[in-house]
Amino acid sequence: MRANRGACWTVGLLLTLTTSTAQGAPEPDPLTSDAPPTPTIAHTWPVGTRPLVLRAWEPPPTPYARGHRGVDLAATAGAPVRAVAPGRVHFAGRVAGRGVVSVELTGTGTPPLRTTYEPVTAAVKKGTEVTAGEVVGTVEPGGSHCPTTCVHWGLLRGDTYLNPLTLLPPWLVRRGPSRLLPVQGVPLPA
Repeated sequence: MRANRGACWTVGLLLTLTTSTAQGAPEPDPLTSDAPPTPTIAHTWPVGTRPLVLRAWEPPPTPYARGHRGVDLAATAGAPVRAVAPGRVHFAGRVAGRGVVSVELTGTGTPPLRTTYEPVTAAVKKGTEVTAGEVVGTVEPGGSHCPTTCVHWGLLRGDTYLNPLTLLPPWLVRRGPSRLLPVQGVPLPA
């Protein structure tokens, strides 16, 4: 009898594999797949000009494992929080006692990219169109998971969390000061 149960289980597994192959490849695992890169569409940081990143993106090894699904940016209470790119407010309200604003970014595919900011006192309502750099709220005092006041900035496509820093162009992420290099072969002004 055991052999029959094993044979039934094996046949069921083969049918499942055959069906998923016939209908197309199964959905790739977002944590291990080579998904297309996030478009570099951000024009500004959500807070400040170059805030200190208190905690970086730490993707979990599996969807339900521990990790950090965003970045924590140093900010002062009451500081303006800005949309990093144009879009439409997807959510503005409270979740688990914290103010949250979420913006669905324009022209980022299906499902569209969505940024989240918390803890934030919303200055916008659901459905509001926002431009890059437009204030969507202010940093709430306390209520964050940081040792100091901060803004947790997240990025999602559907239910998949992504690194929000990938929205920024490299020159906006780098911290080093600008350096002028010597120009050779150019005559000095008279």
